[in-house]
Amino acid sequence: MRTIASFSLLLLSGLVANAWAKDTPADAAQIKRGEYLAIAADCAACHTAPGGKPFAGGLPMQIPMLGTIYSSNITPDEKTGIGKWSYEDFERAVRKGVDDDGDNLYPAMPYPSYAKINDADMRDLYAYFRNGITAVQNDPPPSTIRWPLSMRWPLKLWNLLFLKSEPYVPQGDKSPRWNRGAYLTQGLAHCGTCHTPRGFAMQEKAMDERGSGYLSGSTLAGWTAFNITSDPTSGIGAWKPEQLVQYLRTGSLPGVAQAAGPMGEAVQHSFSRMTIRDVQSIAEYLRTVPAVSNNLERARQDWGKPATDVTALRGKPIETTIDAARLYLGNCATCHQADGRGTPDGYYPPLLHNSAVGTRDTTNLVQVILFGIERKAGDKHIGMPAFGRQLSDEQLAALTNYVTRQFGDPATPPMTADAIAKRRSAK
Repeated sequence: MRTIASFSLLLLSGLVANAWAKDTPADAAQIKRGEYLAIAADCAACHTAPGGKPFAGGLPMQIPMLGTIYSSNITPDEKTGIGKWSYEDFERAVRKGVDDDGDNLYPAMPYPSYAKINDADMRDLYAYFRNGITAVQNDPPPSTIRWPLSMRWPLKLWNLLFLKSEPYVPQGDKSPRWNRGAYLTQGLAHCGTCHTPRGFAMQEKAMDERGSGYLSGSTLAGWTAFNITSDPTSGIGAWKPEQLVQYLRTGSLPGVAQAAGPMGEAVQHSFSRMTIRDVQSIAEYLRTVPAVSNNLERARQDWGKPATDVTALRGKPIETTIDAARLYLGNCATCHQADGRGTPDGYYPPLLHNSAVGTRDTTNLVQVILFGIERKAGDKHIGMPAFGRQLSDEQLAALTNYVTRQFGDPATPPMTADAIAKRRSAK
């Protein structure tokens, strides 16, 4: 799930290896298992900067009110990566958030979730990162967090209060598939990092289905991660199992939801490359997470009606107008169609019955309109232009309001040009 600026998935942030480690023998099968686990953990999303080498770090991440941190190099380079780390160093960093020097990591790295990785999988991960990827000499920039907030010792107290570093324990009254899904969801896939609300110290309020509010939705890194509990209106309880599997593997479920932002990254780097059995296991587990209601009138994807007011506008100039219907016709109708129904094959999704449009929280809709979408699902390219490059703040606000009023919940609070400007500058 990645999803980031702020709490995206930061593994071993800011680490510099100092202790020599003995080589750990690893066979090809172990390295292959570790590669798959790294995919399930979505390590590449944070540890590969745009245009950079795989796992060489350097991805900037904004921490609200603090500054910028950069993902670390986790290749086996001995100078700038983890090439000198022992297994014990690696395990302690991934599970307890402490580097080889004994310094604490920022919990932007989801080690509270990775703590649930079992010992066998942890050794396979270590084998892969030590022996299965190319060493890259790359020293990411230091964080910009200033003293005294840059001090790491308070994180020891944070860990004492909020970290449970024991691996996942299977529940005997549940099926093997359910337990596999729980293990992946809670641990490697770290779904709660984005989808679980956070407390006063930015800790996840719950780490599994037994905790209150687990996976009930949160806003992080400029995106909203919606409720994915079993509630039929607020969550995914009304989704069929095969729909949930399709969404996780492709990021597209026409008439319901499309993945963008951190979730789109999770689909591209992780879920689309996992086995069908593992994704089915995750779906089975998610459908049993206790329902949490967000007091919605109806499900987000149940809103919307086809547009009927744009046909008469064809052929009229739209470049400088802030008339919402004309803006829609000139910028959106080519792909999403004049009536908002999208294309029959679902490649260009409908805007009505669309969870990103049907919510009163326009965070994700504005992000997509402003900055576009660029991702892959398997060998399929998913793209949308970034209209922030060509439309003013006033035009974007008018367009957003037209889309939500026509295809979403009419009671959605109106977007303003000032709010668009703030979103634009926060990128």
